[in-house]
Amino acid sequence: MASIKEIAELANVSSSTVSIILNGKAKEFRISEATQAKVLKVVQELDYKPNISAKRLRTNGETVKPIIALFWTIDARTQLINRFLTSIQHSLSECGYKYELLIQPYVGSRICDETSLLTGTRFNGAIIANATFEDEAYLASADISVPTVLYLRDSDKYCSVNIDHYKAGKEVAKLFAARGHRKVGAVIPTVSSHAIHSRAKGFMDGCTEYGMELPEYRIVHNQYTEEGGYLASQSMANCPERPTAIFFLSDQMAIGGLYAFNEIGISIPDDIEVVGHDNEQASRFSIPSLTTMHLPVEDMAAACFRMIVDLMDHKLTPPYSRQFDYHLAVRQSCGSAARRD
Repeated sequence: MASIKEIAELANVSSSTVSIILNGKAKEFRISEATQAKVLKVVQELDYKPNISAKRLRTNGETVKPIIALFWTIDARTQLINRFLTSIQHSLSECGYKYELLIQPYVGSRICDETSLLTGTRFNGAIIANATFEDEAYLASADISVPTVLYLRDSDKYCSVNIDHYKAGKEVAKLFAARGHRKVGAVIPTVSSHAIHSRAKGFMDGCTEYGMELPEYRIVHNQYTEEGGYLASQSMANCPERPTAIFFLSDQMAIGGLYAFNEIGISIPDDIEVVGHDNEQASRFSIPSLTTMHLPVEDMAAACFRMIVDLMDHKLTPPYSRQFDYHLAVRQSCGSAARRD
């Protein structure tokens, strides 16, 4: 098995430099990107696999458990991590806490900065959530050294847990058509995400299939926040032809939209019917309560946990994917009663 000393000799750097890079502290010690790349190239060529357990025993002598890292983007989608972590906590409890969980925030489109995915020095397996287009491209080409599961993304290289976002979007269009709507709108978060892109495309294609009007001026993009939904709804209210139904591609934005419409004096659902996506807990307590597409976060998180454990135990070979069902949670903002024209 390769050693840090061998890596240092081949990369023509000191052993301490190799250790700093493998421990993810290169930026802290101002080690150049060129040196980092040189060391990581040697690491990959030698197929260096650090003994995480031995390293931790040397550090503090504690009983060592395998570590699962959860990579979650630092953006508005952190609201969904509560449901995800609650499920992971339940899974850890069920297995007798045989594993430790490391929560690793990362900047969207910069998963490439997480060198520990290449070196495998900090954890035994990784669950990566909310990868952007750029992150997915990097992961597809990178030589990741630890077992990895992608959450809410598809992959032909890694194991993954997902739903059919396209069909979910189309299902909302079907609901609007069934309720007699002809002029509809969409509020779309400005994030780099295959899930959001597929969801939006499904809704747009569904509108075309069911003969509903969705012109460009009724497709509003804004931040993935309540404020983003608030601002998008103000814009939607000033459209030349106001829609009678709007699909918000996230509950956060929909809740901001409900507030904006109430402020303007637009009645939901009498004037405009509204549907969100995710079924966040707050959607049950908005006024009116929000009809939304249920994202089975808890079940998907449990599947991610089982999948990463099986990968670490060599019981599963990637790529393996599992797709979950979705359903509409019908509440007051759309569909709770027959629509009156």
